Amino acid sequence: MSVVSITRSPTTVPALPLPMVPHATAPLPGRARPRAALCAAVSALAITAALGLVATEARAQSAAPGATVTLDELVVEAAGGQPGAPATTTEGEARRRLAATPGGTAVVDQRQLEARSDVSIADSLNIVPGVIANSFLGGNDQPKIHIRGSGQQTNPTERGLLILQDGLPLNRADGSYIVGLIDPRMADFFEVYRGYTANRLGATVLGGAINFVSPTGSGSPGAQVSVEGGSYGYVRTQVQGGDRKGDYDAFVQYSYDQRDGYRTWNGSDRTIFSANAGARINDNISTRVFVGYTDLGFEIAGPLSWNRMKADPTQAAPGPITVNGVPTEPGPNALRDKPLRDTQQARVGSRTTATYGEHVFDLALGYTYTDDTFRFPVGTGYRITDGGDFTTSARYAYRPDKTAALPLFETTAMYVVGSADRTWANNYRSIRTTAFGSNELEAQTLSVWSGFNVPVGAFTISPALSYMMATRDNTDTFGAARRPTINAVSGATGTVAATNTSFSRSYDAFNPSLAFLYNLAPNNVVFAAVSRTYEAPTFDDLLEATGGTPNTSPTGFATPNLKGQSSITAETGTRGTWDRFAWDVVTYYSWIEDELIRTTNISGALSTVNADKTRHFGVELGGSVRLTDALTARVTYTFQDFRFWNDPLYGDNRIAGAPRHVFLGALRYTINPQLWVEGEVQWVPDDVPVDNANTLFSEAFATVNMRAHYKYDARWSGYAEVRNLFDANYAASTLTIGRATRADQAAFLPGDGRAVYGGIKARF
Repeated sequence: MSVVSITRSPTTVPALPLPMVPHATAPLPGRARPRAALCAAVSALAITAALGLVATEARAQSAAPGATVTLDELVVEAAGGQPGAPATTTEGEARRRLAATPGGTAVVDQRQLEARSDVSIADSLNIVPGVIANSFLGGNDQPKIHIRGSGQQTNPTERGLLILQDGLPLNRADGSYIVGLIDPRMADFFEVYRGYTANRLGATVLGGAINFVSPTGSGSPGAQVSVEGGSYGYVRTQVQGGDRKGDYDAFVQYSYDQRDGYRTWNGSDRTIFSANAGARINDNISTRVFVGYTDLGFEIAGPLSWNRMKADPTQAAPGPITVNGVPTEPGPNALRDKPLRDTQQARVGSRTTATYGEHVFDLALGYTYTDDTFRFPVGTGYRITDGGDFTTSARYAYRPDKTAALPLFETTAMYVVGSADRTWANNYRSIRTTAFGSNELEAQTLSVWSGFNVPVGAFTISPALSYMMATRDNTDTFGAARRPTINAVSGATGTVAATNTSFSRSYDAFNPSLAFLYNLAPNNVVFAAVSRTYEAPTFDDLLEATGGTPNTSPTGFATPNLKGQSSITAETGTRGTWDRFAWDVVTYYSWIEDELIRTTNISGALSTVNADKTRHFGVELGGSVRLTDALTARVTYTFQDFRFWNDPLYGDNRIAGAPRHVFLGALRYTINPQLWVEGEVQWVPDDVPVDNANTLFSEAFATVNMRAHYKYDARWSGYAEVRNLFDANYAASTLTIGRATRADQAAFLPGDGRAVYGGIKARF
């Protein structure tokens, strides 16, 4: 009688086509920061471990359009050792699929984040060429993220990218998103699509898309707990566990982190819970459901003038300083107004895949509810938004060649519709007082994409066409004839006449693309593409409080009739591996019309306008080399030259906020199979314009980080890190201004000083 055993095959990843080696403040008002979360984590670990889960190195799968949703297959081995079907290598499939895409793409997994503590989304994205992610407020804030210039000026609200979790968008229906809701270490890996390559996912933006993929019970069975802490009151814990029983699996994870912050009024805390469960209904159909909840809060220390930042980068923005009766250093008063953001978001969704021979059908449904309170300085006041968004995504793919990385034909459609109530109230010394506006916001965005991938010998020709339609409808529900105002210095109140802010905007566009990819050799390709992309404005662009100053509340609203921004982009690149080398190089040039330019005034109030013509040129370069068996080096370099084009105000000036050169390099030495150490330098070698008039600049800087990782055995590991080793005093990012009228403008956001972190991780 033969003996049959059923085991899960370990995941193997093919050769990488991408060059990646691995002041104390008060708690947020009304928010608890329970360090007892650590006890909860340990208890949860004990419960999970008691289930008898067994850890493996298997990986999760991409749930984005272009992938299929399945349970990992099982390997059936007889006593003679004859294997059955191999296990699904889902992360490997994602790498293979993106490597075959003619354009800028990348996959980042948790191995590339090892030994990094206090990992923000900016830390995880900076290792990807072409992605610029700068800390804006410190901690788990909303870093300033852009790809190819799209969204570079949009803090403290975000647009320009499609952010997905398990293939379902975190963006609201109008395209805005809150990036601080994402914890990159709760994703097993994530995919980055730069430029037009994101259109196939339903993107209607210029920059691209990022899809964070959660672990699954079949891909990552077992339990894991990690605890870390360090400078500036930072502590974080994460617990996760999952398993598979037959045709069903489930995975649950929880994380909590808090930070007092490097600066005064700079604390933050975040709690995230997520879970997913999958089922193989039959040999053709699989489904997976997702749920999640995030509670995010952070204090906003505000911008400083350059001289004030150099004197003491840990202070909060004090507002205009009067010297000999003359106000200096114009900017918001964070000490008095105590700006902060408090956001809760709940998510639920499902994705079902049906495969019948050469035909693949995929259907995803999702709902997101967001409750967001943003307390701006007095010049903008409180902005409270709550509402929900429904997403429907459908895909069909024709795959006559199952060995091909991409289907011969593919079409996708995504429709997102949502509504929200928005209330505006005055901020008097951090207290919410009288409401001065209210709106009902309704948005819908439809995107449809169809494309071919036609093999012709060593070439693949990929023509595609997408269509997008969007509406933005605002109903003014305030009702009163006058709007109340307040003076934050004297407390004096008043009123101004209220005008109706209602509007209805609609946008639509066809976006064709044509791309070619040539296989030089296995894992070595060159490609070229020409594409058009289009992006509609968000409600944050279309409805903005106006008339405020650093000491007085708004007096009304602006409702600019903005056009959507469009671009035609030509790009070419190559990626591959050879011997000890790996590389990924892309260069592009974009002709942009009606670019959405967003600037900040001295009170912190925002405004958006369309620039007539702008030009974006860039080089995205990543590379790695194994110098010896123990020594490896990697580098990420992004060059970007973003300019106005014969603009009546700014001529051919550089667009504010975009560094021309961003360099990240690292050298890793493996002492033995258990221990490695790494040094890393981040370098911005030239000054960055703060204003579009190019009269005020942020100076060049460099920071050095050191880290080490020790793997005791298959269960226990530990790590330590020193950030900003030489305690550089620098501006991590800045506000973006139209024209800085004075050199002492408060516009600079300091980066963290020297910090020491450490952590441990255990798998069961």
